[in-house]
Order: sequence, then C-alpha cells, then structure tokens
Amino acid sequence: QVQLVESGGGLVQAGGSLRLSCAASGSIFNIDVMGWFRQAPGEQREWVGDINSGGSKNYADSVKGRFTISRGNAENTMYLQMNSLKPEDTAVYYCAASDYGSRAYDYWGQGTQVTVSS
Repeated sequence: QVQLVESGGGLVQAGGSLRLSCAASGSIFNIDVMGWFRQAPGEQREWVGDINSGGSKNYADSVKGRFTISRGNAENTMYLQMNSLKPEDTAVYYCAASDYGSRAYDYWGQGTQVTVSS
C-alpha cells in the first residue's frame, strides 16, 4: 500500500549535522502522522519525533532542541534535520507513517544508518 524510503544517512563527526529524507509513495492519501524512529545495536527501537498533517510536531526529550522534523515542498516527503550530533545518536533511523484514525504506525521504511564519531 505505502512505501517509505529513507535516505541521507552517513558518517558524521560529533557536533556536526545531517539531514535525513523520507519519501512516501503508493496509497498515501490517508496518511496523517509521519514520524522518525531509531534503533541502536542491542537496543529497543526509540521514537524520535513526529509531525502530523496539520504541522504539529513532537520530539523525544533526547533530541529536543537539536533535531527538527519538517515536511518538504512535496507533501509526500519528510525530513529530519539533525544538529549538534552526539555519538549516542548513532543508530539506524527509520521513517514511519500512520493513517488517519490510527493509534499506531502502519508503515515503515527500510532504515538508514547514521554514525556519529567522537
């Protein structure tokens, strides 16, 4: 139904910045919330933040003030601007989306690796 593809991951020095992109395709008409998650090796998947169709945003405390979620000029794109990166931010980052009325995320991307070196 819906396909999500992340891009923009890579290796960056601590204190640097990186911008991740998420492109949605397929039957995207009912998508309300789009969000970012991350998962470090051996750890649970962690919610990073989200944005809904009205533009409201929420962030995890661990990234608040450093990361910014936005939707691009194309409505089927979402970005995660990551500033002041820390080694603790190293993880596979996943794009996710949920339909209107859903209390859970219904679609997931394949993930993109972000590595922050010290």
